[in-house]
Amino acid sequence: MNSLRTWFALLALVLGFAGTGPRTQAQSEKPAGESTQAASATASKAEVEQLRKELAAQRRAIEQLETLVEQLTDAKSRAPALATDGAHLVNAILTLPAINASLAVPATTEEAEAEVPAEVYQKPPVKKESAPPVTAGWNGEHFFIKSADGQFQIQPYGYVQMDYLSYQGDGAPADTFSVRRGRFGFQGNYGDHYQFGLLIDAAASTGATIRDIYLNAKATNWFQVQAGQFKEPFAQEELQGDTNIDFVDRGLQGLLYPSAASTNRSPGVTIHGDIHGGAFQYWAGAFNGKGYSVNNTTSVPETVGRVRFYPWRNNKGSALHAFGFGGSIAYSMSRGLSNEVTGPMTMPDAAYTWFPQFPVNGNVWRYEGEVTYLKGPWGFRGEYVAASYNRTGVGTEMLGGLGFANLPNVRYQAWDSSATYLLTKELRPENGTPRVNHPVFGPETAGGGRRGWGAWELAFRYSGIQGNEPGIFFDNVFTPQLVPTYDRHTEQFTAGVSWYLNYWVRFQSNVDIDRLRDPSTIGAVPQNYFVFEQRLQYRF
Repeated sequence: MNSLRTWFALLALVLGFAGTGPRTQAQSEKPAGESTQAASATASKAEVEQLRKELAAQRRAIEQLETLVEQLTDAKSRAPALATDGAHLVNAILTLPAINASLAVPATTEEAEAEVPAEVYQKPPVKKESAPPVTAGWNGEHFFIKSADGQFQIQPYGYVQMDYLSYQGDGAPADTFSVRRGRFGFQGNYGDHYQFGLLIDAAASTGATIRDIYLNAKATNWFQVQAGQFKEPFAQEELQGDTNIDFVDRGLQGLLYPSAASTNRSPGVTIHGDIHGGAFQYWAGAFNGKGYSVNNTTSVPETVGRVRFYPWRNNKGSALHAFGFGGSIAYSMSRGLSNEVTGPMTMPDAAYTWFPQFPVNGNVWRYEGEVTYLKGPWGFRGEYVAASYNRTGVGTEMLGGLGFANLPNVRYQAWDSSATYLLTKELRPENGTPRVNHPVFGPETAGGGRRGWGAWELAFRYSGIQGNEPGIFFDNVFTPQLVPTYDRHTEQFTAGVSWYLNYWVRFQSNVDIDRLRDPSTIGAVPQNYFVFEQRLQYRF
């Protein structure tokens, strides 16, 4: 460092002497016999010409010094002290009197009045420390972007389901292709205590619609609060992701879920948690109860409570490690003056409507029980749901009508049981996609193994539903009235094959046998409907 400073000092002295020497020599070479005015004019022109040359040489020297300073600054990561001292040294050299004197031009000519650029005297800029870069990558399932400290993370995700449905049966719909779902969104976290999600359905019949938008605040695993719009936590198959259900459609019990007309989603808030490593789980929430497209009409929120037990979850070696069961209860109110009715009872595969809708007013109760057992490639699931709608003060104001009378409750019950088996021996997850051992093509990070035939799964399900609307006879003297009775049920048998080409691409083929035993539509006859469902699904 001392040798570097000595070198710069000598360079400054040389520049200083170079600036004063030629000027003195030019003045001493003037002939003594010339007049004062002529000598002055001649000397001035010579000095200006000499100063031009000196200024050009000094500018080149300064540019070389600036280049050296930049090199020293760039190398400060290896030798920060050298870069700092070098910058201060160059700045000192540039302000030496010798250099300033050599740059001072007499004000006798226009050329001498020109100013030296200000940047010559400016201190070289010091580079600031750059912020730590964000990280991005692939976690084996989703792409992610994460801050350098790991406190913020966001993951884009989505899925598309393309269906082809073919029907056989009197009055069944025409065969059709459709994009059943086309959804895209983001999920992520703020630190360890906040998770968020956003999901938009671009294939909805009413246009692009927000399905999920929520924030989950996690104090501990056993106490979390989630607010926004999301699925009401009522039943096990309801809470399975659309990409993870075992069949193309959910079972008939899904017709009795809360907010069934809006894909079981509703604005609200829920408290939930996992206790003892997930051996016990609970949910307690309050929701709009009318879905996300209709405001509440009764000022009474829909309340939902759910519990789930895994008695052997913490015993990894137990054959009942993945055995779980639970139940739910939900309460809400309907309003007859708002023309509210029971839920739509069209089959999930849209083959027919098996039960009419009725005006309701008053309490709405729902009950649910569930069980799941997973063992290796096997999966068994069962579910039972019941619902009751009050009809207090329901009637009509038409002349000769019933007026507002109390009618018997409308009651429903539905059940579902299913079994699945992975022929290629992958493990069946509870709410997820099997890790494909030998994918047909595509990325292998989520499954590993060599190329193969993918994963193949067989599935079978039996599902049924029953509705009861008790009739009543009003024996009025002048206007006797009869409310007809409806006591109908239908059932469905489904056999399916799922082919997982890799972890993200799945093809499903289902055959539904829908047995309409007691038609509620005038003119319909008891019969069986056959529905062939094909679905191509890919997700990211």
